[in-house]
Amino acid sequence: MVTLLLLLVAIALLVWGFVRARPYGKIGIFAWLQSVVLMLPWLLFFGLFSLGIYFNLVGVLFMVLVSAGIYIYLGRRLRAMAPDTVTAQRLETLLTGDKTKDQETVSATDNLSQTPDAAAESMPSDSAAPDAQDTAQPNDSVKELTISADDQAALEGIFGVDTFFRTETVQYAQGAIFKGNLRGEPEETLAKLTELAEERLEGRYRLFLIEDAKTKPVVVALPKSADPKPLTPFQKGTAVVLALATLLTCLEASGILMGFDLLATPEQWKTALPFAIGIFVILAIHEVGHWIAAQRHDVKLSWPFFIPTWEIGSFGALTRIQSVLPNRSVLFDIALAGPAAGGLLSFGMLVLGLVISHPGSPFQLPVEFFQGSVLVGTLARVVLGSALTEPLVDIHPLVLVGWLGLIITALNLLPAGQLDGGRIVQSIYGRKIAGRATVITLIILTVASFANPLALYWAVLILFLQREQERPAMNELIEPDDARAALGLLALFLTLATLLPLTPSLAGRLGIG
Repeated sequence: MVTLLLLLVAIALLVWGFVRARPYGKIGIFAWLQSVVLMLPWLLFFGLFSLGIYFNLVGVLFMVLVSAGIYIYLGRRLRAMAPDTVTAQRLETLLTGDKTKDQETVSATDNLSQTPDAAAESMPSDSAAPDAQDTAQPNDSVKELTISADDQAALEGIFGVDTFFRTETVQYAQGAIFKGNLRGEPEETLAKLTELAEERLEGRYRLFLIEDAKTKPVVVALPKSADPKPLTPFQKGTAVVLALATLLTCLEASGILMGFDLLATPEQWKTALPFAIGIFVILAIHEVGHWIAAQRHDVKLSWPFFIPTWEIGSFGALTRIQSVLPNRSVLFDIALAGPAAGGLLSFGMLVLGLVISHPGSPFQLPVEFFQGSVLVGTLARVVLGSALTEPLVDIHPLVLVGWLGLIITALNLLPAGQLDGGRIVQSIYGRKIAGRATVITLIILTVASFANPLALYWAVLILFLQREQERPAMNELIEPDDARAALGLLALFLTLATLLPLTPSLAGRLGIG
């Protein structure tokens, strides 16, 4: 039943996308086809699975690789045939753009203006770039998006030979793209240009210093009215409902771990409550970490949208950044703070639980459970010693709470889209590497789903909700320092150590089982 429901939802999304793409003609159909090839392996897999036909691992990998290749090819054709920057970017946002978290209710124009880097990537080459006057189209809907002549002239006047030597202007959405040569340091140049823009245009525009497809610095000006919007009352209500649902799934997951089904025996909810509270506290501390880092940088975050699941209680939460970030270092700090807070608390619970575990502890786990994680298995071997040679291991409940917390933290640190790990990779290595990391992560999760259904559910959630990257910062040229890069690599390493199982040979050498 669940498989059939997922299949019907996917088909409905494709039909909805086709209806939205038709008004844009050939370019719209090509953009829609990108969504089709991205979802086709899943449609085939689930469709045939519901009919009792099973693909082997080689067949699934082949489908995923072929769909990825076709997706890249269609993307290149789409950029090549785009009649103008505005239409190309609008299509990219509508059909394959920022449909993550709680942004589904944001208008197409708002989404369009939230991704200035995509405009730079879709700009025509130097030899074929149209003049600003030629970019405007006679269509009324396009005219509404173009910048006024007075504003464009005022913006062009802020550039100089000692900051950014402008060579060309290309109208984009409600603002403009300014191509040229960067003459000063990125941080100082952006500060000077922003100060001049504030004075001459009464603070109506925000400037972004980014790289175009040729890795050349360009300046993108967008109106501040296009900044991220706060949550609507409906979205806030949805966040509350999801939080309550997550508390219930934490109770159910706790009951399963304690050996009973809470849905069948609801009177035992008090028994599962302490365990569920422990999991929910880890989730809450994770979000508090994000909030503290955001407050330190004067950045606004949305309410968290918790993702309930029966297997482990929750996948964590989706949190939207509601401010324009000044640079990539701020993105790194906010992204890392949540997993650091939740992960440290989980690790502390795990270690404390292992230390106070003893023969006769209230929980017993088969020793094979400790082979499911390199980090947990190795740590348990150090603390529990010879107890891991027995078929059943007596442990304290804190071990399970800490372990689940580490799994939830590690899943959110996977380098994909707008997950914490994806934001970390984007901040350190840039948008191109982050995009490739997302594709690789989805492929790995697809393969892992044959051994663990949890990987399949998480892959589907990333694909539909989190695959797009975070909005660019105002200064995309300055990378985070080496200390942040080292912390990012450490976080990714601990993620792998948490999620990867021990091989039978390594488990044998460690004396686990």
